[in-house]
Amino acid sequence: MSLFPYAHATHPQWQTAAALVLAQLRAQMASGAYAKAPSLALLYITDYFASQAKELLDHLQAELPGVTDWSGTVGVGIVANNVEYWDEPALSLMLLDLPSDQYRVFSGVAPLGIGFEAHTALVHADGNTIDLSGLIEEMAERTQAGYVFGGVSSSRGHSVQFAVAGNGNIRGHGAATGVFSGGLSGVALGEGISLVSRVTQGCMPVAKVHKITQAEGNLVHALDDQPALNVMLSDLGISEDRPREALEVVRATLVGLSRLHGLANDAVTVKRTGNFGDDVVVRHIIGLDLGSRAIVVSERMEANTELVFCRRNVQAASADLKRICAEIREELEPQELNLNPTQSADIETPSQATQSTGQRIAGAIYVSCTGRGGAHFGGPSAELQMIRRVLGDVPLIGFFAGGEIARNHLYGYTGVLTVFTGPAESAS
Repeated sequence: MSLFPYAHATHPQWQTAAALVLAQLRAQMASGAYAKAPSLALLYITDYFASQAKELLDHLQAELPGVTDWSGTVGVGIVANNVEYWDEPALSLMLLDLPSDQYRVFSGVAPLGIGFEAHTALVHADGNTIDLSGLIEEMAERTQAGYVFGGVSSSRGHSVQFAVAGNGNIRGHGAATGVFSGGLSGVALGEGISLVSRVTQGCMPVAKVHKITQAEGNLVHALDDQPALNVMLSDLGISEDRPREALEVVRATLVGLSRLHGLANDAVTVKRTGNFGDDVVVRHIIGLDLGSRAIVVSERMEANTELVFCRRNVQAASADLKRICAEIREELEPQELNLNPTQSADIETPSQATQSTGQRIAGAIYVSCTGRGGAHFGGPSAELQMIRRVLGDVPLIGFFAGGEIARNHLYGYTGVLTVFTGPAESAS
């Protein structure tokens, strides 16, 4: 499989940024290693360009007439291989060379119909959508693998999504222009598309796992049959007698929730390394009810769900990010590569990937939380540089999201890395 052409640029004028991106793409497609006639584009823009989204999309479509299908969204930051763009006008674009019968672009205007069997799906979502978590679960249920990946648009202003299908399902459908707001959009992928996807968490537990034994709405009344507020105070080592200090600790604390019911111990919710498992979602504590001794969480609570108090942790996030990159490399190269996820790997070019499984990475999508990024990891673009050191020098784009989507969950403070793979021997 040939590499997916990709490009990225920043400039105050979208026309100039687009010209820079197009020049990079054309140069790659003229070389031997990259796909020459891809038909699917992923476009991510920072919110500086959100108000010009339609003009930008129209221009790119006119300049790339062979690309018939488009998907993407907006973020307060976007990423590409080894770099992230924060608080500046920028765009990143990748052209995916996938068989036309193995994918379908969908949106609220043109939902995924019954004529296509989705194995998994890339999903972009609007955070203002009602019952977004439920819609994500429903979308995952409609896939054969029960797995979707992607993220929630993030913007300081207008939130937009891109969705254009070459088969006419979207273009010309009412007032559709290819630029949308609200609901879900993305690309449904068939069983013939080979990919590997991993979730990396950014928080560490500060105490043992508890079972929610009484809950109502967003209120957790009891943990392990004890008043929830009392349990929290004990776990965090704080006292109501010193409210100011206690409030500072609570504000820095989150909760990890496991949606697997009836677990017998901490081994699934919290791994032996102290990291969270993939079935844990992190949510904010948004209030305390002193009268009923309850805590209020930004998620509807259910009895028998497991809960653990946690905090963001840079060291744990770094180690876990390296771990998932190493796991992906090892899945493709099990014999030749054995990386310690806490150590850095040498940078490798795509052509240097060993071929014990006959597979190579053609391209990658990385969706990270707006609460992560280089600043969280110690410097500009540090998060993306970490990925490149371990995963290798592969085509990669993505964005910083207001919530990350993987499996059938809506996560927070996480990163979702997905790579597309294909036969290595077909690369030029």
